[in-house]
Amino acid sequence: MTAALWMLGAGLAIAQTSGPPDAKTDASPAEENTSSPFGLPPPFKAKPDTVTTDPAKPDNSSMDIPRGEMPPEEDKSDAPKVFSFNPVQSKREVEAGNYYFNKGNYIAAVSRYDEATKWNDGNAEAWLRLAEAQEKRPNRKAAREAYQKYLELAPDSKNASEIKKKLSRLKG
Repeated sequence: MTAALWMLGAGLAIAQTSGPPDAKTDASPAEENTSSPFGLPPPFKAKPDTVTTDPAKPDNSSMDIPRGEMPPEEDKSDAPKVFSFNPVQSKREVEAGNYYFNKGNYIAAVSRYDEATKWNDGNAEAWLRLAEAQEKRPNRKAAREAYQKYLELAPDSKNASEIKKKLSRLKG
C-alpha cells in the first residue's frame, strides 16, 4: 500500500513539473501570473482606466467603476410596476381575484381586482368585483368608489338598480 501511495505521489509531482508537450519551458514572469497551476483564473487586478468614487459622499461606495459604465441597478423587483392597456392581463387578474374571493381571502382578491383595473380601466367586471370584495373587507369608502365607477362604465346593466341600492346603503 505504501508503495502505491509513493508511486501516486511521484506521478503527481512529475505531472506538475512537466507541462503539456507543447508548453513553453521558459515562461516569462508575466505569463506565470496569468493562471494558477490548478487551472484557476488569475487574481483580479483593477483596470488602469477606472474612476474611484468619492468615499466621503454617503451615497457613493468606495468601489472602482469603469469609465462610461454605471453600476448595475439593485433588485429590479423593487421597481414600481408599469401598467399599460392590456385587457388580456386584466381578465387574468379578475379570474385570479375570483379564486381568492371564493376562498374567502378578500385582501388578495382586492389586490387582484385593483390590478385588473390598472391594466384596463374600462373593465366594468373588475370594478364590480373590486367593490364587492371591498364591501366584504369591510372598506365602505373604497366599495362606494368602485360601485360608482362600475355604474359610470355600465349604467344600463341588469344589476344597475341593485348597485344603486347598495350605494345608498353604503352612504348612510
